[in-house]
Amino acid sequence: MLIRRVYTALWWAALPILPLRLWWRGRREPGYRTHVAERFGRYAPRPDGEVIWLHAVSLGETRAAAPLVARLLQERPAARVLLTHMTATGRAAGAALADPRVLQAWLPYDVPFAVERFLAHFRPRAGLLMETEVWPNLLAAARRHDVPVFLVNARLSERSARRYARVATLARAAFASLAGAAAQTADDAARLRSLGVPEVACTGNLKFDQPVGADVAARAASLRSALGARPVLVAASTRDGEEAMLLDALLRDAARGEPALPPRTLVGIVPRHPQRFDDVAALLRARGLSFARRSDAAWPTDVDVLLGDSMGELPVYYAAADVAFVGGSLLPLGGQNLLEPIALGVPTLVGPHTFNFAEAALAAIEAGAAHRIADADALIDAAGALLRDDAARAGMRARSSTFMAAHRGAVDRLWAWLAPRLPAVSRAAAG
Repeated sequence: MLIRRVYTALWWAALPILPLRLWWRGRREPGYRTHVAERFGRYAPRPDGEVIWLHAVSLGETRAAAPLVARLLQERPAARVLLTHMTATGRAAGAALADPRVLQAWLPYDVPFAVERFLAHFRPRAGLLMETEVWPNLLAAARRHDVPVFLVNARLSERSARRYARVATLARAAFASLAGAAAQTADDAARLRSLGVPEVACTGNLKFDQPVGADVAARAASLRSALGARPVLVAASTRDGEEAMLLDALLRDAARGEPALPPRTLVGIVPRHPQRFDDVAALLRARGLSFARRSDAAWPTDVDVLLGDSMGELPVYYAAADVAFVGGSLLPLGGQNLLEPIALGVPTLVGPHTFNFAEAALAAIEAGAAHRIADADALIDAAGALLRDDAARAGMRARSSTFMAAHRGAVDRLWAWLAPRLPAVSRAAAG
């Protein structure tokens, strides 16, 4: 209790500056300036009926949650799914689900008055937290309100486990408050058990079951048509520091007597965070590379680089690529979701740091659906070799299809484990 009081005191100290932080982030992502009162537990009137609460903090978790949301709506036809987020991109992705039974709200800050208001207002029958979202005050309040909370599609890297170990008393109390966890891998499950989660199963990774939007192929074909007949390398979900490494490697390659990349190769760069779009544009200008911004009403196609600064188009960029690189992996940041391009059949490259997707990355590489590169120069060399070899790309596309088919079914395994543990449908909802 003492440690949680210290934790709560830190939140109280931060509360006065949090609205300013939201306003600051809202300069580039206006979504942060909407519904601010929800962050403090103030919500619009609650619809009648049963509510199952599912928290997906950001974009990746929200996309991964889509098959679970669909299953919840199918299996609990009288219920509504309350989808909560912490980031503007997550909320925008949730809105794209476009189902009238899906409610959306910000998860409140983890201070007692806000989480108490949240639970008292929505009265969820159960809570599902995607991947790694564990908040001590929220979980303690859920226990007081008799709301079972499960960690689903759970992952916990060795690095995260070490961080939790530094605040072991607080972390163990929070994890022990969970009703259970459905882990992505056996290693994730073992680490969760070591932190005190009472019941843990290994059900696989929902990202294998992530649906591809019906319009992705058509939008990608339109983009390719605009670009013309030229090779396309897309470096997506890049993080701060990686774009500079990539651009410098491109310049070094162009200065070679025989560049690795084929002539007229277009490089698409899609930063992970929208607030960095302008920063990456500045990097491109500083290096003298010709580029266009996707968000411009009319943009030239005869450029070296296309800056992917549009929202909600990541699958389109991947589907339009001949070769994809998944960012967050050149630097020790853990990597982003490499299954997205693989699911679209795109030959995929990742860097040396993929600990956020350790098992999926290893399995994809072993299956020949992805290749690992050591650094930015090796990325250019590997991409160039693939772009010049039609048969190699075709082989990777075929292996990608086989790999994804072999690993699908996580949503079925998760539901088989979760359904008996969810509270029964309330009489009011059933009636």
